[in-house]
Amino acid sequence: MITELGDGVWQIPCGAGPSRWTRVNAYLVDDDGDLTLVDTGTPRDGGRIRAAIRETGHEVADLERILVTHYDVDHVGGLASLLESSGATCYVGAGDAGFLMGREKPPAFHHKGLFQRLLGPVTTQPNADPELVADEAEIGSFTAYHTPGHTPGHTAYVSEVRNVAFVGDLVMENHGELSPSPWALSYDTEAVTESIHELAEREPAVEILAMGHGTPFVRAGAVRLAELGERIEE
Repeated sequence: MITELGDGVWQIPCGAGPSRWTRVNAYLVDDDGDLTLVDTGTPRDGGRIRAAIRETGHEVADLERILVTHYDVDHVGGLASLLESSGATCYVGAGDAGFLMGREKPPAFHHKGLFQRLLGPVTTQPNADPELVADEAEIGSFTAYHTPGHTPGHTAYVSEVRNVAFVGDLVMENHGELSPSPWALSYDTEAVTESIHELAEREPAVEILAMGHGTPFVRAGAVRLAELGERIEE
């Protein structure tokens, strides 16, 4: 069941299972008439996302753009099929684009890279190249912020107009508390910490903080992220 987090901003629960890391969020935004999807769940979530889009009164063909926070199977699993059926434009951080398109393999000598490499065969590659997102690039009402650490090309998308920050797996929520992406699921936890501090300093004071795993905050989201930054060492 979708949840409206704010005016024109919906949470789409995806994934399955008992763990917060096996349940994942995609998000839909009516960005002043430009329908925007943020992340696409697992390879099994395409139908769920299509149904959610219809539930909001839209059609998949209405999708203008898909913003990818990072390359992981639970965030890009439905991407290829949704791009094919919608004709939308995909945006992704340059550091993850090679993995997404199959032109680079994640490093087998790294614990996170090995995990991505093992799950690569279940992820269908898009037919068209994505748009590479520069730091502070403007996409509709969104500003993109490079937030590496969980993956090399991890990117957050913040819309002051829609009062929301989509932060992917930079952080997760558990029982009302935020925590950084953990070592087991990150390329570089020091970079994660640095990215949290930098995003907290740079992003506008939006209310909604929407993460990949956990329950989004609908009030004081930017404040919550800044408080996490104060609790962790740089």
